[in-house]
Amino acid sequence: MKWLMVLGIVVVAILMTLYEWPKINKEQKREKKAFVVLTAGSVILAVVLVYFPAMPGPTQLVDAIFKPLGKLLEQ
Repeated sequence: MKWLMVLGIVVVAILMTLYEWPKINKEQKREKKAFVVLTAGSVILAVVLVYFPAMPGPTQLVDAIFKPLGKLLEQ
């Protein structure tokens, strides 16, 4: 069943790319690279979240990084 969710994610990403890609001018190479990187990263993250739904989110990462710093500054 998870493969169906992954397939849906990939189909949405492909449809989004087919819709947006022609709107980006040929001269805008940086924008195209950024679009590909952000889209691929989003698809990878979505697929990882399908298989590992209990994975900690970005707020927990920020909390883990800055919590010791906050305690240090309180003293």
